[in-house]
Amino acid sequence: MAVPARKTSKQKKRQRRGHIKLSQPNIQFDVTTGEYRMNHHVSPKGYYKGRQVVKANQGNN
Repeated sequence: MAVPARKTSKQKKRQRRGHIKLSQPNIQFDVTTGEYRMNHHVSPKGYYKGRQVVKANQGNN
């Protein structure tokens, strides 16, 4: 089994892990509904590009 010859220093370890982070989601304001939504996604009210493409779910089926 391979064993490292030396201990990895804190600096080297942190440099390697420096790119591992949370990314901020792409959210924009939808003028039609007045809500925020993710880019390229249908809004919770069923609107996409200013048109209603999905009938909004009212919760009562």
